[in-house]
Amino acid sequence: MKSNNNRSLVVERYTITDRIAHTVHAIAMIVLIITGLKIYTGWDFMSFSSARALHMIMVPFLLAVNWILIPYNIFSEGHGLFGKISHFTDHYIFGPKDAMRLGGIIKNFFRKGRYPAYSIYDEEKGHYETKLHPVMKILIVLEGTALFLIAVSGVVLYKLDWSVFGLPIGSWILSVGNLIAPLFDLTAIQFYRILHLAMTYWFIFELVVHVGILEFDPHVWKYYKAIFWSGKEDFSDTHYSEFVEKYSKFDAKEHSKH
Repeated sequence: MKSNNNRSLVVERYTITDRIAHTVHAIAMIVLIITGLKIYTGWDFMSFSSARALHMIMVPFLLAVNWILIPYNIFSEGHGLFGKISHFTDHYIFGPKDAMRLGGIIKNFFRKGRYPAYSIYDEEKGHYETKLHPVMKILIVLEGTALFLIAVSGVVLYKLDWSVFGLPIGSWILSVGNLIAPLFDLTAIQFYRILHLAMTYWFIFELVVHVGILEFDPHVWKYYKAIFWSGKEDFSDTHYSEFVEKYSKFDAKEHSKH
């Protein structure tokens, strides 16, 4: 599709590494949730050993994607240090503009006003001003925290004396647990087991919000195609999207003179 001045309205929303990261993250998270609940509840759809093996296979994939590939994708965007910082804050940090959009979303729920655009591409700058639903910007911070907690607790549940390069990581984590757990009248292992399960339920809740609520609207399904396959967004579909063209700013200035 083309705009009135023959500019293309199709832009790259996700790079190939963005799509790989999201796909691996989604698969690993779903497998970890299912196998984790199997290990905890004893469901009999597979053996304990198979569930544990699958669980441990998915762990390095999830951590590598979230702690290596996704940060690489984020900070490979933008030009120069300040450009990268600006890209990060615009795309992943909940700010005043996101609060305004969230307010508009709440008003729309009560049938007061239009659902605000949260996927905004600026042609003059050559990049997105924002591409995430404001609720997702909140969930990203919580997900990062939950991922850290579930990884830390998972270490001692896997092996109490786990170490890497001679560093007694498991013992350090257990020592921290021994300081916190007595406050809840628990042992360190009991505390970490409850924490691990609580974070699992958090990820289930986040999955329901992310997929079952925010993106259950058919008009949002275009983003599934973009994140899993094409990587492109067509701004001729204006549902939740806005394409800011170069000439529109010039016309706005000219119009203000009259």
